[in-house]
Amino acid sequence: MIIKYTKLLISYRQHIKETIKLAFPISVGQLGHIMMGVVDSVMVGKIGSAPLAAASLVNGLFFLIVVLGFGMTLAIAPLIAISKGENNPSECGRILNHGVLVNLIFSIILMILVIILSYFIPSLNQPPEVTELSISYLQILSLSIMPFIIFSCYRQFLEALAIPNPPMWIALAANILNAFLNWVLIFGNLGFPQLGLDGAGFATTLTRWTMMLFLIYFVLKNEKLKDFFPKINFNKIDRALIKKITNVGIPSGFQYFLEVGAFSFATIMVGWLGKIPLAANQIALNLASISYMVILGISFAGTVRVGTAFGEKNFVKVRRSGFSAIVLSTSIMFCSGIILILFRKLIPSIYIDDNDVIAVASNLLIIAAMFQISDGLQATGIGILRGLTDVRIPLFLSFGAYWLLGIPSGYLFGFILNFGAVGVWLGSFVGLTSLGVILLIRFNRNTKI
Repeated sequence: MIIKYTKLLISYRQHIKETIKLAFPISVGQLGHIMMGVVDSVMVGKIGSAPLAAASLVNGLFFLIVVLGFGMTLAIAPLIAISKGENNPSECGRILNHGVLVNLIFSIILMILVIILSYFIPSLNQPPEVTELSISYLQILSLSIMPFIIFSCYRQFLEALAIPNPPMWIALAANILNAFLNWVLIFGNLGFPQLGLDGAGFATTLTRWTMMLFLIYFVLKNEKLKDFFPKINFNKIDRALIKKITNVGIPSGFQYFLEVGAFSFATIMVGWLGKIPLAANQIALNLASISYMVILGISFAGTVRVGTAFGEKNFVKVRRSGFSAIVLSTSIMFCSGIILILFRKLIPSIYIDDNDVIAVASNLLIIAAMFQISDGLQATGIGILRGLTDVRIPLFLSFGAYWLLGIPSGYLFGFILNFGAVGVWLGSFVGLTSLGVILLIRFNRNTKI
């Protein structure tokens, strides 16, 4: 019995080690993406609370739409991982090409939707100065949708093949470019006009186009990837493969849409309380997003490792790959929660020199700390189930958790019980916790041997 459990422990240690090896560069790359938003918020915060509040509102609305396209790209990784597990390299390239085609069309549709959405901002009942700044900022960001989504397609391809470093380095380097362009365009340096919040939008857009072009160049020119046939070829369209991609991608996209939509609606509810709670909400969301991006890296690594094992038809490895990702994410989010509580007053002061905003943000960070483990469970649970191409039922579970539990609870605590912004965030805690537990139960049941 002791020997049996010792072997099991050694096996899980090895799985955790392999998950870390794949997840670390993915998480760093994810942090690179979120740090662009953090840097934008810090630099925009220097020009006032109204631009910072507008950035909070627009980022919520922007990702509410763009996450549909991002979710569609997430079909690429599990399908390629399964093909790799089946030892079918040529299929990996076909999946990439068809995924790029689907997402290219989808990104154009989303860009049009975002531009249309910008004209509805005045109806959201936000402070007048916030509304005025938000419209042009969202329209500028719409130009970054296509490169953002296509970059994600090629990143999914590389991560599914366990080559996560190139997207990571590009994301890190992009932060330097983005910060420089912010300095030039927000504040009007080097002879450029002072564009304020719009300058941050132009900086982000230019940076995302640069990231996409560099990653495509790497994939097409890398000799080691030739066996996977990644070259762009839209001459032979396989409708069955497109259907396969959309069958995984559309539910994945809508699952993230429900999640981001819930947080975006929560942001709108906080906006009803005024610009100070809204600015504090932006700071707290930025900080909570840092740990979430680390967990997304583990989730994506879990997708790849579970998918590869599933393709190999190694069902013991499927289960252990999934649970090793769960253990890893839970440990990290526990540590993250401790950090948020300990530094809840210090960190917001980096963003803005406004005691009222800092006070509200520090209270929100307590709630953020409370739902760290829950957030880790749901994010990782979604990822490892996607590795099994199990995406439809989790979509409905997400709807129930976020929109039937989380949002109503947030309104109850925030406005009926008068807890304010803290109450809205308590609703998020309810939604995330319920979803995390249910997804863990589902993976355990679906992978029992």
